[in-house]
Amino acid sequence: MSDPSAGDTGLVQFSERLAGSSAFTALFREGMDLVEATAAYLDGDGRTDARTLERSVSLTYATESMRLTTRLMQLASWLLLHRAVKEGEMTLAQANREKTRVKLTAADPGPQDMVGKLPGPLQDLIARSMNLQVRVRRLDTTIHTPAAERGPAGNPLMPQLNRLKEAFERQIG
Repeated sequence: MSDPSAGDTGLVQFSERLAGSSAFTALFREGMDLVEATAAYLDGDGRTDARTLERSVSLTYATESMRLTTRLMQLASWLLLHRAVKEGEMTLAQANREKTRVKLTAADPGPQDMVGKLPGPLQDLIARSMNLQVRVRRLDTTIHTPAAERGPAGNPLMPQLNRLKEAFERQIG
């Protein structure tokens, strides 16, 4: 039987497997579906909706649709990077270097009183994109937090178990 306190070799880091998980696959699909739904709305019904807005709301519509597309482009870039990790096209370390170009904090929506005047479908797309952004940020933090900051891997009770073992060995010996 091997000593569980002897090194961390053989341990699988959760963060290295997360991009390959079914949870990531579902998040990826949701993100790409949201990109498609947004493009379809802005190129279709959104154009009609924008024509019916009063001038001040029309400016908000233009601003928020630009923020939405910017946010989604950044999220899609992050998702595509990590899909490449999942498919073995790049390592997590390479993705970590490349993701510095991706801004997961970009383009938060403007004041809620103005966003609330936008057509319902656009408000829904904005809310869905913000939800996705929160989840991607959380996943990004989980995946890319350096191991040293996560704390030691292995059994956290090993120091206490080793002290008990030493105490019993002293009593016997």
